[in-house]
Amino acid sequence: MSSDARPNGFVHQACLYHDDEEFLAMAVPFAEEGLAAGEPVLAATTPANIQLLGEALGERAHALDTADTAYFGRRPVERVSALLRYADRGRMSGRPVRMIAEPVWAGKCARQIAEWKRMESGLNVLLAHTDSRLICPYDTRTLPGHVVEAAWATHPGHVVGDLVLPCGTYTDPEAYAAAGERPLPPPPASAALLALPVSLAAVRRFARLRAEAAGLPGERVALAETLANEALTWLVARGAAAGAELRVWEEPGAVVWDVLATGAGAGAAVPGRFASFAPPGPESSTDDALWLLRTLSESLDVRVEPGGGLRLRAVCAGPRVLTQG
Repeated sequence: MSSDARPNGFVHQACLYHDDEEFLAMAVPFAEEGLAAGEPVLAATTPANIQLLGEALGERAHALDTADTAYFGRRPVERVSALLRYADRGRMSGRPVRMIAEPVWAGKCARQIAEWKRMESGLNVLLAHTDSRLICPYDTRTLPGHVVEAAWATHPGHVVGDLVLPCGTYTDPEAYAAAGERPLPPPPASAALLALPVSLAAVRRFARLRAEAAGLPGERVALAETLANEALTWLVARGAAAGAELRVWEEPGAVVWDVLATGAGAGAAVPGRFASFAPPGPESSTDDALWLLRTLSESLDVRVEPGGGLRLRAVCAGPRVLTQG
């Protein structure tokens, strides 16, 4: 495979496969070349694909690292952490790593699919410092057309058998993320409101009361307190907390936490579009709080409002309703 001539650094490719043979035509030489070179090789894909690959590799399969993709980072922020951890194995061993990591699309709502697409584009930034090659398989037998189109836009290249070809619609990650940012609807008039400045204790108390009113269980009430606390702490550290307002409301299956800061420092507080996907590094950063916010929520938006001001909106899972049959 032409990957042998690749330069050091991060290489991100897609593989759009229509059947088992097309998956194996990509995965077998990719894994064999890596194992022969003594490189760590990971296959995080479906159990069926793992079995197919293991059978094709034969006795060499014992050296292959495997993971069920459904548990190799259930959400985009967790997937980024998992990929970075595996890439770090290469740094410690002094060898590049190879990863087959199939995104998780099944059963996702539109908001969650948008998060996965954004993450796929963001990997080109978030893993740029690693010496690793990542192939993301897309099973076109089951995926909707818009997900397949996103694969072409979020990967610089795609693999067909032993060929690596450019993706003609690949889009710069920042431009891709910006194009996907739809205007956020305004908070409903019924949203509970807390106007700042108030103490962190008052913010946590407000968050606790709203979480309890939404019917969240005890451990998620504590997470809601943490989320509100970290959001305000980040705004304070960025000099953007003046004139902020915290609103909370419920949507079907979700509780939404919305902070609008209109102080003078709000415009300067916006981080890079992918900052909240990266876990904290060895040196502390103000934006570490954003990673925690994304970890605690199902989706997170950080936007400069058209009329001015900085908005953070975190959508969290709502109360689970159990029925007895």
